[in-house]
Amino acid sequence: MMEAKPKAVVLLSGGLDSATTLYVARREGYALHALSFRYGQRHVYELACAARVARAAGVVQHVVLDVDLRAIGGSALTANLAVPKNRSAADRTGAIPITYVPARNTIFLALALAWAETLGAADLFIGVNALDYSGYPDCRPEYIAAFERLAQLATKAGVEGRQRPQVRAPLIRMTKAEIIRTGLDLGVDYSLTSSCYDPAPDGRPCGACDACQLRAGGFAALGLRDPAGL
Repeated sequence: MMEAKPKAVVLLSGGLDSATTLYVARREGYALHALSFRYGQRHVYELACAARVARAAGVVQHVVLDVDLRAIGGSALTANLAVPKNRSAADRTGAIPITYVPARNTIFLALALAWAETLGAADLFIGVNALDYSGYPDCRPEYIAAFERLAQLATKAGVEGRQRPQVRAPLIRMTKAEIIRTGLDLGVDYSLTSSCYDPAPDGRPCGACDACQLRAGGFAALGLRDPAGL
């Protein structure tokens, strides 16, 4: 009799990093439960990409939760604020940009933790990265470690000793080029993904926001053309 695969909840935005993370979890032998959010983001096109990536990866279940963060605002992704364009690499290492969504990863991980507990899953996967990124505070290793400690204190399964929740961030110390190379080796089809913060209605990337520039730089470093059109 075959032993059942362990379950994992994977946060899946539909972007390059989350798609790669999903495939890393698949390589590690998990039964994949993908979780996406419709949170009032201007780049809601990413959810169509998340659905395509989930199907391609053969996930067991893909859930999309509605958590409308427009009521809170404070970000160019959820409010009527301009998305910064054509920032230099030096600019991206300065102040935290207006595309930061207040407490987004904390909110998403908390909901992922709740679902994981009902599934009997101990592992949460998130595609954060602390090298080629825009400086968001909730993408840092110390944040991931802190949330993992919270998860172990905050759940019934953790307190009873039945599970020890872990937050897995396999890309956190990779460059964008390393992430792309990892994904290609695992069979990720990056033409299914979207990273742009301000895409056209048909999903065409703007090519100028931080996410587009970081993505383009990763493919360029490998001497490759981005199949998503950048």
